[in-house]
Amino acid sequence: MDAQVFWGVIGRYNQQTLAIQIVLLVFVLSAVSISFAGKVQWLAKLALGIANLFIGIVFFGIYGTEPIQMFFALPLYLVCGGLFFYESLRSREDALGRPDGWQAALLVLYALYPAVSILLGNRFPRMVTHIMPCPVVSLSIAVYAGYQKKNLLLLALLTIWGLTGVKSLIFSAYEDIILLICGIYGVVLTAKELKKRKGRA
Repeated sequence: MDAQVFWGVIGRYNQQTLAIQIVLLVFVLSAVSISFAGKVQWLAKLALGIANLFIGIVFFGIYGTEPIQMFFALPLYLVCGGLFFYESLRSREDALGRPDGWQAALLVLYALYPAVSILLGNRFPRMVTHIMPCPVVSLSIAVYAGYQKKNLLLLALLTIWGLTGVKSLIFSAYEDIILLICGIYGVVLTAKELKKRKGRA
């Protein structure tokens, strides 16, 4: 996929789904805030599950044009969405702790995604919004890091997509350096989780 195709998909998606994106963004941010406040701990996972499924089905399933979108990205987001749903049911009482310094920084970077895209010279609809693949995974990593119990497969899949932030240099989508930072943080989280499990063995 070349840069023109990449931005063309983004443009069509943004033009035709802006209203849905706004509704979904309000829902996701409200759910995350409620869980951070210590109420309905599983709600953030449920909301992230819906957001990931939306990206998989709509962004890649409907607007995707390339094989890598259909056969890699789409199933990855569907699995992530499904695993978030599963975790919201399996670990309903798992507490979402207040964000530490690193997590707070990642949440700020997520919030800045569209502003960074604009500063880089992009304009709607060919710009990155909050409800797009890379921002959604960035938010997913930042929020999921705060839960005590972690599904290793879900964490690994989120991290894999996070590391695809290296494409920021290929498609001149430099805002996705934010995604890469989240992916590197995901590697650290995964390593800690593996070490913790090894210690229990």
